[in-house]
Amino acid sequence: MATSDHLSPATSPTPPATAAEHVKVDYLNLPCPIPYEEIHREALMSLKPELFEGMRFDFTKGLNQKFSLSHSVMMGPTEIPSQSTETIKVPTANYEFGANFIDPKLMLFGRVMTDGRLNARLKCDLTDNLTLKGNAQLTNEPHMSHGMFNFDYKGSDYRTQFQVGNGALLGASYIQSVTPHFSLGGEVFWAGQPRKSGIGYAGRYNTDKMVATGQFASTGMVALSYVQKVSEKVSLASDFMYNYFSKDVTASFGYDYILRQCRLRGKIDSNGVVAAFLEERFNMGLNFLLSAEIDHKKKDYKFGFGLTVGE
Repeated sequence: MATSDHLSPATSPTPPATAAEHVKVDYLNLPCPIPYEEIHREALMSLKPELFEGMRFDFTKGLNQKFSLSHSVMMGPTEIPSQSTETIKVPTANYEFGANFIDPKLMLFGRVMTDGRLNARLKCDLTDNLTLKGNAQLTNEPHMSHGMFNFDYKGSDYRTQFQVGNGALLGASYIQSVTPHFSLGGEVFWAGQPRKSGIGYAGRYNTDKMVATGQFASTGMVALSYVQKVSEKVSLASDFMYNYFSKDVTASFGYDYILRQCRLRGKIDSNGVVAAFLEERFNMGLNFLLSAEIDHKKKDYKFGFGLTVGE
């Protein structure tokens, strides 16, 4: 008896289901987003390294598991305001003494400098979800001292923050996960002393390979950033900054290259500024720093090197 080469619809094999059909988003169990103020942190790592000019030496000595002391020496020029197009620099030297207390639920950092400035930072976990952060700077210059406290609450799929500072500064922010990879947030602030207020909105989309963010504020700021993780060692970043009141526009492109013993970061922007920052690890507790920034438009060249001793 001859058999047919074609199967009837009732006996035809069912096509395999795609992976997308098996993945169902549980909107009641979304991940907690990063804080609103840190939505650009991946881009800032590449585009905003801690550049410096001159010589820098940092030494940290641990007294026990929680308490340590630090000493920092900085020698290099300081820019002073000028009406001319040329940059005027004055040679300066500063020494900074610091004390650090680090505990799983409490961190205290204090710095005092030879020019009379005193900086202090605080982070305290009041509960598992509520954190208090504070920072203050005291100086001899009139109206230059300031202080601020932040109350951060971490929910299951959202974060909120409330800020209060001197000068009648009040602020609040909220960010919510909409999908496993996308979050939306907003902020509002009021500065009583200059009588200014503002409101802002932000969005962030992130995967294992990329991060894209956008931020808009009523102060006129528009900020866009994109980070692409090329590999485990190489990341590329770009950002776009625009102020629709002053019409200032800046775009920049940067990279972050991590090797076994060093980390190299750098950027170039639309204003003709090229910068690079190298951290080389010589040995356990000994790092060498190289910093360079060239502003072709202003003919301003900044080079620095330093050593960091201690963990």
